[in-house]
This record gives sequence, structure tokens and C-alpha cells, in this order.
Amino acid sequence: MRVGLIAEKLGMMRVFTDAGQHIPVTVLSIANCQVVSHKTKELDGYSAIQLGAGLPKTKNVTKPMRGHFAKHKVEPKSKLVEFRVDDDKFIQIGLKMKADHFVPGQKVDVTGTSIGKGFAGAMKRHNFAGLRASHGVSISHRSHGSTGQCQDPGKVFKGKKMAGHMGAAKVTVQNLLIHSVDIEKGLIFVHGAVPGHSGGWVTIKDSVKLIPSIELPQPGSFIDPNLSKSSAVEDNLESKMEIDDLNNEVKTDTETDESNNDNDQNQDIKSVGNQQEDSSISDPEDGEQK
Repeated sequence: MRVGLIAEKLGMMRVFTDAGQHIPVTVLSIANCQVVSHKTKELDGYSAIQLGAGLPKTKNVTKPMRGHFAKHKVEPKSKLVEFRVDDDKFIQIGLKMKADHFVPGQKVDVTGTSIGKGFAGAMKRHNFAGLRASHGVSISHRSHGSTGQCQDPGKVFKGKKMAGHMGAAKVTVQNLLIHSVDIEKGLIFVHGAVPGHSGGWVTIKDSVKLIPSIELPQPGSFIDPNLSKSSAVEDNLESKMEIDDLNNEVKTDTETDESNNDNDQNQDIKSVGNQQEDSSISDPEDGEQK
């Protein structure tokens, strides 16, 4: 059993195939999904991985949770979820999960909190037909009707379908198809609808009922954020060095141009001075004749 992922539901869109058929997909973002801690059989009695996602404000993180994150040297997270895993499927603490943890064509189970509908009637909540819309009914067309029997048993049984609070409950949709993934942006496109509103948190796991026919990454697909930061720093240094080299080349070019211009001006000045000297030499002769 592999670890799942925590994702944020961004919304729905449609994707067109080469044949022109459109497929409705739900866009899920797994940005900043990171391994926070481990649960082991020796200490906790079971094997699980705790994942975290989201970046909360520091003031909204309680002191106990600050200590929990500081203990494992991980940034605070908005959402924490535990996933049961096999003993050989543990992933190192601090690693960030990637979108290609799930493969296109794979079936997954997605769990989320459904959209709350408030207090709903029996027709909306349980799909009751309601009473007749014409003769014999007065101001109770959408009522649920009788709720019990006679003096025996003389009560309403527990679990009777009646009006009440609807939605805002944990819902799992099974065997959804992974349409595609975007590794760079950390997006997963799931074929079909996913419970919850846009901006809500969902969990994605391998399908429980279906055995995957596609080879999956074991124990998962992840990346070390420290390595990515160091590589980013190296890239920035290289880019700065390239920019400095370009600036130096531009400076040298401008300096050479300025020196050439100065030499040209000096030569012009010298030529003008020579001409004036020649004219001054010829002037005394003209003066004697006058």
C-alpha cells in the first residue's frame, strides 16, 4: 500500500481529444505537499506517513503544532493527513511529493467534504416524489408524508429518511481515472467530478477495489526541496555571472568607442592647428606689401 496525496481542488474544465470529443476533468493542485512525520509500529502501533500541505499564517499555528513542525524541521502546514503504508513504503521526512506519483490511466479514490446544503426537505435530500400536485392535497405538496405505523410500535424508527441537514459530509468517489499530470505546475487532472467546493482539500489514494495494470513508482515520486534550492541558487549564480560578463563586454565596447572618438577629435584639432599655423606664416608677406 502506497502513500496518497493531499490536493487542493482548483475547479473543473474540459479537455479535447484528437477526435474532437471533450472530457470533463477536475484540476487538483498538490503544490507544497510534503512528508511531515512517520508513525511506526514500535512507537504508535501502526505504520503510516503524515503528509502536510498548504502554507498557513504563522499567527494561526498553535504552539504545540509549531513544536511538532520544528521537531521534524518542516515548514508549518494548513492541512495534515495520515496515510497507512506498508513497512517498506516509507518516504524520508522533508521530501516533497510530485504530481507523477499517479500515472495517467490509473484509477484512484478521491475523498473530500461535500458542499453543504443546509436544512433540506425530503424531496431534495432523499429524492422523495412528494404528494400529488393537484386534487386532494392542501399546502403539503413537498412533504414527506407519514413517518410511522400505528399504536404498535408507536414510535418512529431510528434512521428514518426525513428532512434535515444535507451535505458537508465526508464523501469518497471511487475508481476515478487519472487523465494527465503536469509535473512542473504540480497539477493532476482527474476524469470526472470530485466532492467539495473549489479551494477545498481532498485526498487521493490508489484504488482499493482495482489492481493497477500500470507500473507505479515505488514507494512514490518525490523530490528533495533542499537540492532544488541549491540548484536554483547555482542557476542564479550562473545567470548573474553571464549578465556580468555581458555588462563587462558592453562596457569595454563603449570604452573603446569613446577612446576612438577621442582620438578622432584630437586628430581633427591637430589638423586645424596646422592649418592655422600655415595661414599665420603667409600673413607677414601680405602685411609687407600693404
